[in-house]
Amino acid sequence: MKDEADPLFFTIFGCKSGLTYDVLGLVCGMEAATAKRRQHEGLAILREALRLADGLPERDFQSPAELQRCFSKCRAVLPDATEFATQRPQEKGAQKARYSGKKNVTRSKPLLPPVPGEN
Repeated sequence: MKDEADPLFFTIFGCKSGLTYDVLGLVCGMEAATAKRRQHEGLAILREALRLADGLPERDFQSPAELQRCFSKCRAVLPDATEFATQRPQEKGAQKARYSGKKNVTRSKPLLPPVPGEN
């Protein structure tokens, strides 16, 4: 990596692209193990920078009420509803709920609570 912006770009690109470490390494000209290590290092640096700038989002809620209190200050919540691959469930009902006929794969979306005050 040539300058200090490269690790940040690599980390964000790796997170948003959803590539495996093998493919991420191939795209970026490194071994899969190196891609994995650099991704974890980059995430740690990014997390610490966000913490120091008081920009790290709250991630741990003990109850739904605590979650609602946190989001009650927000005018809008824009969730990242990116699908991610999951292992095929054994139960037929769960298989049907998660199967994507368009993509011919079993996918899942992060489950998010409703936005308080929105119907």
